[in-house]
Amino acid sequence: MENNNKIDICSKNLDELKEILVSIDEKPFRAKQIYIWLHKKLVKNFEDMTDISKSLRKKLEDKFFISHISIEKKLVSNNDGTEKYLFQLENKTLVESVLMSYSYGNTVCVSTQSGCKMGCKFCASTLNGFDRNLTTSEILSQVYEIQRNINDRISNIVLMGSGEPMDNYDNVIKFIKIINSEEGLNIGQRHITLSTCGIVPKIYKFADENLQSTLAISLHAPNDIIRKQTMPIANVYSIREILDACKYYNEKTNKRVTFEYALIKDLNDSEKHAQELGMLLKNTLSHVNLIPINDVKERNYIKSSKDRILKFASILENFNIETTVRRKLGSDINSACGQLRKLYK
Repeated sequence: MENNNKIDICSKNLDELKEILVSIDEKPFRAKQIYIWLHKKLVKNFEDMTDISKSLRKKLEDKFFISHISIEKKLVSNNDGTEKYLFQLENKTLVESVLMSYSYGNTVCVSTQSGCKMGCKFCASTLNGFDRNLTTSEILSQVYEIQRNINDRISNIVLMGSGEPMDNYDNVIKFIKIINSEEGLNIGQRHITLSTCGIVPKIYKFADENLQSTLAISLHAPNDIIRKQTMPIANVYSIREILDACKYYNEKTNKRVTFEYALIKDLNDSEKHAQELGMLLKNTLSHVNLIPINDVKERNYIKSSKDRILKFASILENFNIETTVRRKLGSDINSACGQLRKLYK
């Protein structure tokens, strides 16, 4: 993205930054200094780069811009302290991000698109349509701004906010590599989870990246018939095609896949559905994360009862499938799974 014909410097990796420095007759070693200022020290202005000459700072100011996002609104859950941020990005684009604090550190759920094309019927992110992909710097800036706001380190990232990360593939992969870099926040790849509704060719491509990030699949059904009722992507890629891609991912990375399964009363939460899912995933390198469906006012889906959720989990465990039930965080401020939007009213 350009700003008055200037280049978005925060979306450039270190190698690209070196090439740029050479192109403006500067020594390539300066790139590392600039990169650290941007991605570790999180400066917002070139003037703050105090170990760089004034002449180079002037060149940077003339040619580049540092992506700025602003917090338009911040809500804090009275239930569990979860924080939801409404950010305004370039061109008045709006996205929401969530901070969840645990005993093991701070986790940020970032958005990768403004709105979403995928049309999943239980998700609020798609209700107002798709606006645009976010740039690498705009995804990074959500993490940077929250870290500045809380004055504490972010240790975990989940790419589970608004949008389909694999529909913005190149920017998302670049985001992971920059935020993982030693010259940046150095967040370990094992502490980064990418969630997709199942864009099969991109799962294969992601496997070939040989990253150590976790892959999560939004499955939400034990068969294609049920999946097609709530997820339009099921009309493009079958569950079998998704599982084949996940097997390839297992073999390439030696990492298990997390399957997310939102439990919806009377649609996908019966004992029969649990048995079917167990048969589907048995003997796979996988983990199932059960999610009691969260309220979206425009939808009429009802979450499963606690007893049915626990029964569903026990059936999967009988198949020797590691199963967890996701803790419901921030639902009182509409920041739980499936509740994020591109604007807050």
